[in-house]
Amino acid sequence: MFKYEKVPLKPALDLVWNYNYYPSFSFEFLNIKAMSSYIKKLIGQGEHQRQDFKFEISDSKKIARSLAAFSNTDGGKLLVGVKDNGAIAGVRSDEEFYMVQAAAQMYTRPEVKLTMKEWTVDGRTVLEIDIPRDSTDGPYSAPDKEGRWKVYIRVNDQNLLANTVLLSVWRKQKRKKGITIRYTDKEKILLDYIVQYGKITLSKFRKVAGISRKVAEKVLVDLISLDIIKMEITEKAVYYAANPDYKSAVNGLDQFDDS
Repeated sequence: MFKYEKVPLKPALDLVWNYNYYPSFSFEFLNIKAMSSYIKKLIGQGEHQRQDFKFEISDSKKIARSLAAFSNTDGGKLLVGVKDNGAIAGVRSDEEFYMVQAAAQMYTRPEVKLTMKEWTVDGRTVLEIDIPRDSTDGPYSAPDKEGRWKVYIRVNDQNLLANTVLLSVWRKQKRKKGITIRYTDKEKILLDYIVQYGKITLSKFRKVAGISRKVAEKVLVDLISLDIIKMEITEKAVYYAANPDYKSAVNGLDQFDDS
């Protein structure tokens, strides 16, 4: 259910539609030169971790994955009506607004909060969608191409699936309970390898430590939760590296013999 509210800020100037998805819609009057400069400045930044261009919205489920990814990571913006090369093509139909609305309401769990603004630039309409980062209600999921609900994250200009280690870290953080771990040979092998080589993958850790995937994941989750190590997610692989002050954290752990 949406409430509509009209708030004329500068009646003598040009009209811009400002759709505030939560808690209401409002319509603002802004200077057309200023708004054109604002949008072009955003476009000049290109696509990156916190911004994506969409020539058009033709699939609510697909756009839902972007909404979930932004909300799970650093937040960000979608600029609809802008080509990948930054050219302003304009939104071609009001239907695109309703498809974004459907994406948030029907195809994200829980529902992603967002703000939509409609700007006119060089005679063409650009839809600006702001998605805040929200770790309180998340993680957010959306259907994949087969309709299975998955959790997505934003990495550079791509939407990627969150792995089981990250999902477990989020669950542990949300419980807000103290973390107790045993500093055994497994943890030592992991940290020694990272110190020597800079980073490690899950599969490499399993191999050098001779342990199962489940055990390796638990070690990684615990050390990430204690800020001893961190995740470095790329489009090709996920790496684990030491945090700068990991030594002080390790010195505070009890030492155990795994043998």
